[in-house]
Amino acid sequence: MNLIKSTGTFSFFTIISRVLGYLRDVLVAIFLGTSFLADVFFVAFRIPNTFRRLFSEGTFNAAFVPSYSSELIKKKNKSNRFANEVFNFLFLILLTIVLLVQIFMPAFVSLIAPGFIEDNEKMKLAINLTRITFPFLIFVSLASFFSAILNSHNKFAEAAAAPIILNIVLIMILLFSNSLNDDLVYYLSYGVTLSGILQLIFLYFFVKKYFKIQFEIRFNISNKVKIFFNKLLPSIFSSGVTQINILVGTIIASFQASAVSYLYYADRIYQINLAIAGIAIGIVILPQLSKHISKKDKRKIDLIQNKALELSLFLSLPAAIALLIGSNEIISALFGYGQFDENSVSNSAKALYFFSLGLPAFAMIKVFSNFFFANHDTKTPFYISLVSVLLNIIISLSFFDFVGFIIIPIATTISSWVNLIVLFIFLKKKNLFNFNKIFIERFIKIIFSSILMGLFFNFLIEILDDQLSFENLYKSIYLILSVFLGLSFYLLVSFLIKAFQLDDIKLRY
Repeated sequence: MNLIKSTGTFSFFTIISRVLGYLRDVLVAIFLGTSFLADVFFVAFRIPNTFRRLFSEGTFNAAFVPSYSSELIKKKNKSNRFANEVFNFLFLILLTIVLLVQIFMPAFVSLIAPGFIEDNEKMKLAINLTRITFPFLIFVSLASFFSAILNSHNKFAEAAAAPIILNIVLIMILLFSNSLNDDLVYYLSYGVTLSGILQLIFLYFFVKKYFKIQFEIRFNISNKVKIFFNKLLPSIFSSGVTQINILVGTIIASFQASAVSYLYYADRIYQINLAIAGIAIGIVILPQLSKHISKKDKRKIDLIQNKALELSLFLSLPAAIALLIGSNEIISALFGYGQFDENSVSNSAKALYFFSLGLPAFAMIKVFSNFFFANHDTKTPFYISLVSVLLNIIISLSFFDFVGFIIIPIATTISSWVNLIVLFIFLKKKNLFNFNKIFIERFIKIIFSSILMGLFFNFLIEILDDQLSFENLYKSIYLILSVFLGLSFYLLVSFLIKAFQLDDIKLRY
């Protein structure tokens, strides 16, 4: 496997998905802005979208790939039997959860959006929309199961391409939204569930080469499958800690008008980089790292781990600096149209600024967590993540009344850096990771390149101040130009000082 090429393949389709996701969100911002309907739809969408991220962005992989890869090394029929047991039991669990939540939906919505309780109209609409979107959980979770099998066979493109379907479906609905009026949020909600069905069908077309479904409803499962499900919940919690923190933030933000929307739009921006700098790298390294750990190949283990961390920092550090410098201009250029006014831009930009401070931590948590998962350890990162989420809740609730929604990205960032530091301490304590000499040299060069890029990007923002103003209809074009020039400058400096070398692209792991 070639780490950079495989990550590049995964990232290519992920970027397409995120660009389409951005187009979808621009259309949502134009038609809904940060209105009452937007807040309710984002709550109804946040739940299935959080589960999509929890399951599809490497979390299910974390528990499944090491176990499945171990069975794959032994024999194909053993791996297929193991996969079928997991599939059938997972389907039963998901079906039970969805049915129970549908029955107790009013209580469920009260938990995820307690700020809506006093507004009957908001609450009623949130219940109706969440009932429509919630079945998405079944389809996206089973789609993630198929993706994990494909990833185990080093097939990353198909799994990365599947989320594109969700964005295409919602964009199609939004393009015909002029005649829908207030019913738009209902059509969008139905679109979410429909896209889950289409993703599942799309992935099965590719996975059937490696896996044949055999439906068998039984409650007695093998010890291997019991071990897998014992690892699954901790891996969901620990690998998806950033998403859980964001979900917690959404719950708290529901007490302030439009705050859910501000956080949603800010979240959409930095998630683009996180998908590449953390999620893509974590997903790509896990199958090979698991195999080399099984073979006890220390040289390959150290090489993969250091290169993964290096690549994560190479991508996340400059992005964090750029977002810190241009948060207001970025939000304005990407969303500042139609119902999305200057106040919405200002508040979303503040949220983005503080999320940006945590971006390198968000990315490295994904990478460090996979170092544990490849060693079949999901409990250590689980306990660390639990402390991180509790810290996030304590900070958010303690200061929400004083500073409002802005405490949520601050709390998420602080808790994520604490999470990362503790993960690193335990990795060293368990002797699961060691820096090599090349990483230390590259890290210093990456910091230097990132600082220079930041100075250059700040210069571009200043000279294009008028072109990037809220009133300019073509501001997005100037933003794209600034980002392109900033990225080109960063890559050039990195190449000249050897923070990145062409030989890295050819290196196999």
